[in-house]
Amino acid sequence: MKIILVVGARPNFMKIAPIYRAFEAHEDMESKIVHTGQHYDEKMSDIFFNQLGLPKPHFYLGIGGGSHTYQKANVMLAFEKILNDEQPDLVLVVGDVNATAACSITGVKMGYPVAHVEAGLRSGDRNMPEEVNRIITDAISNYLFVTEHSGLVNLAKENVPDEKVFFVGNVMIDSLVHFREQSKGVGILDELEVSAKEYILMTMHRPANVDHEEGLKSIIQIIKDATSHKKVVFAIHPRTSNNLKKYGLYEEVEQIPGLVLVGPQGYLQFLKLMDNAALIITDSGGIQEETTFLQVPCMTFRNSTERPITVELGTNFLMQDLNPHSVKEQMDAIMAGHAKQGIIPPLWDGKAAERIRDILYQEHQSKA
Repeated sequence: MKIILVVGARPNFMKIAPIYRAFEAHEDMESKIVHTGQHYDEKMSDIFFNQLGLPKPHFYLGIGGGSHTYQKANVMLAFEKILNDEQPDLVLVVGDVNATAACSITGVKMGYPVAHVEAGLRSGDRNMPEEVNRIITDAISNYLFVTEHSGLVNLAKENVPDEKVFFVGNVMIDSLVHFREQSKGVGILDELEVSAKEYILMTMHRPANVDHEEGLKSIIQIIKDATSHKKVVFAIHPRTSNNLKKYGLYEEVEQIPGLVLVGPQGYLQFLKLMDNAALIITDSGGIQEETTFLQVPCMTFRNSTERPITVELGTNFLMQDLNPHSVKEQMDAIMAGHAKQGIIPPLWDGKAAERIRDILYQEHQSKA
């Protein structure tokens, strides 16, 4: 069985790694990685080759940035050529980036079965490009692999036939389980001169939070309030850094006592930072899930979450705006010992990729 695996942006790498590993362990399965090029630099390459144990992508499309339409159109044209040349048995896409929707459309139009990993997640906000990508991909895919119960509910509401839907767990957690022990040997805490559970970890990159002066000023106040409790390690995204400079705020951030500014981190380094944080402040999607598994308190700055299990069962608090006053109240409560005692959601056990592999192989055999 020959499968094309599609990756587009950084979070996809961590999701594809356990799937590639599971397929490679099967004597009758072959998989090739197509990297569309939405994120590609030396740090990303390092993640690919060294940290996640992935090979160099078999195909690199080099699409890069540009508008959503530009990205999708160019991915579709380049991906069509690969499918013509490779003639796979299946196309597998993960997550919700532009490449996910573009490659699933191309695959279906050309008559290839498509599997979507992380299917059924919904934020309810169609202003998010990711939400549109999820809806499109789920509507046309042949196999929908679901990470949490809400995904089953959402797909049922959208009248997706039950026989297409499989509850398998979370491949992001597969990577975390696989690499957690290895991450313990990484020296990032010593490099940053912080001690376990004696710092707050922060990331912020979503346009709704960092593309305007008001949001950036609120983030600065949140950092100042956080440093009254513990050191803050801010893994600053290039978008956030550029906007702080644009509005003349970067120097103010640099001068905050107790703040440690670092650039984007490798997977193992960031896993170590998450595992040892007292609290994480973020607007990321995946970090909500990872902190729930790691049992670390997390405050997520988004209007809604497509991963409600992290709030219902996990350690995640959804903060719907950047109001420093309400953020301070929640942060003070967590630091005073009133964090959630979350539990790990069903099937978040490090074996999701193996379940996906076995289902796809059985389906392939039954149709052979």
